Amino acid sequence: MPQVAEKTVLVTGASSGLGAHFAHVLAAQGWRVLLAARRLDALRTVKAAIEGDGGSALAFTLDVADEASVAECFAEFDRQGIACDVVVNNAGISHMKWALEITPADWDRVVDTNLRGVFLVAQAAAKRMKARGDGGSIVNIASILSHRVTGALASYAASKAGVLRLTEALALEWARHGIRVNALCPGYIETDINREFFATDAGRAVVKRIPQRRLGAPEDLDGALLLLASDAGRYITGASIVVDGGHLVSSF
Repeated sequence: MPQVAEKTVLVTGASSGLGAHFAHVLAAQGWRVLLAARRLDALRTVKAAIEGDGGSALAFTLDVADEASVAECFAEFDRQGIACDVVVNNAGISHMKWALEITPADWDRVVDTNLRGVFLVAQAAAKRMKARGDGGSIVNIASILSHRVTGALASYAASKAGVLRLTEALALEWARHGIRVNALCPGYIETDINREFFATDAGRAVVKRIPQRRLGAPEDLDGALLLLASDAGRYITGASIVVDGGHLVSSF
């Protein structure tokens, strides 16, 4: 990976998990990171950790599913003279429930966050990138469930498949403005949220279906993230990079 130029990057869902990890990775490149999520107290913890490592970070309250919250967050960027060069659209939720049991409220909560939220944030950022005339990069965090399905995750799989097609549509429309839009599709990545499950018999059975016979670690996503976010990937748009240990090519 060549050295990447300093940029300002917005990471949504940055209060924990992969979002916090992505923020640390990008800050380590010398980028200024705009941390955004609903939990400002948790963001302040991430911000302090990044600054403790010598990085630069600011924290902002943002609910990606709320149009008014998105508008206010970007308005605050404008007031502070902050221009986002890169957006990592990471905020997302899942809800395990069999399709016959999903309520409209269940469905809306997942789709509004995972798909509508991605669009609202991407649109707000792209409007400003176009107005500045200097383009930018948007990385939407999708999933291997953008490409395949599993039980009890119909709303999540549908929303992430939508993210993939939305990524392609936005890449097509915004290429003329110098805005690249790509998707990163993680496979099963071990985090604090799922570590306990993968220690069970059911979890170990899932791992056996991965050709590399192991879960991914957050750092396994770093190379793809930096490629898509930085000028190293300047001729890549409308693409999706799957990082899953070979899961998608498995017959299991």
